[in-house]
Amino acid sequence: MKQMKHLIAKTIGIQLPSPGTLPPVPYQVQESIQEEGYTRQLLTYDSGSDSVPAYLLLPDVLSDNPAILIHHQHNREHHLGKDEVCGLAGNPLQAFGPALAKRGFVVLAPDSVCFANRRRNLQEPAPLPEGFDFWQHYNEMCYRLIRGECLMKKVLEDARNGITLLYSLPYVCPGRIGTMGHSYGGNTALFLSALDDRVLFCCASGCACTYENRMQNNVGIEIAGVIPGIHGRYDIDDLVCCIAPRRLLLVSAEEDKYSMDAPCIVEKAGHAYAKWGAGQNLYHKRYPGGHAMTQERFDDIIEWLATYA
Repeated sequence: MKQMKHLIAKTIGIQLPSPGTLPPVPYQVQESIQEEGYTRQLLTYDSGSDSVPAYLLLPDVLSDNPAILIHHQHNREHHLGKDEVCGLAGNPLQAFGPALAKRGFVVLAPDSVCFANRRRNLQEPAPLPEGFDFWQHYNEMCYRLIRGECLMKKVLEDARNGITLLYSLPYVCPGRIGTMGHSYGGNTALFLSALDDRVLFCCASGCACTYENRMQNNVGIEIAGVIPGIHGRYDIDDLVCCIAPRRLLLVSAEEDKYSMDAPCIVEKAGHAYAKWGAGQNLYHKRYPGGHAMTQERFDDIIEWLATYA
């Protein structure tokens, strides 16, 4: 699997991180607000030439805590970003951050490229003129493609720097750092976990669908997932193989076109976990219904993370 990781990373245009050589990630805290059971800090951290806005949720008790990097969903709501997963806006069933902070997790929730405070010409945290958010995001992909790069490279660089930041916090246990996300966020979590061995557990919801299945069934591919040359060589089941033997929870639904062939992905990737003698670390929970998060799924994800982190 090590060779496959290197080849997938090469296709995306990144190098696999070497923990002993990664420089610290500078960050600046801009404000700190006490909430019930945790403190929410607004900060920015350095990522290449960018400054990434993020929330850091700190439990009231800080001592050898587990930590998690949460990636927000897309849902055509570019104005939400990190606010949604921290319970400040949007769907309460996306507010994983506060629920996990109250269970003792240190939570880092950044804005992805073109979301919330990383949108160009941002005037206020509300939707910009109709269509602007989409075309801005689309252009970010196009500009990189004509330079011979892809947007996933930038998304993963930002995420890896988020993991590095968590590793640097003195109250975080280095052996208990993971990631999660739903939909677009889940896809980011899968790619990050496959290509960064520092991520020791992962929950990916509403995203386990191969490129092949999407193309056969006319299902859209999220902009960051447009990676030239990946089809025919690697697919989502290969990412899951690369995560073995670390713990992974895939959440899918029977009527969700974005996790349509999750059972096949789990079956194909099962051999990689079996080779490690870690079949028990690959979990798949399939629910009735569609793509949207439900209370049952939300509760099950929180419980799984609290149990296995």
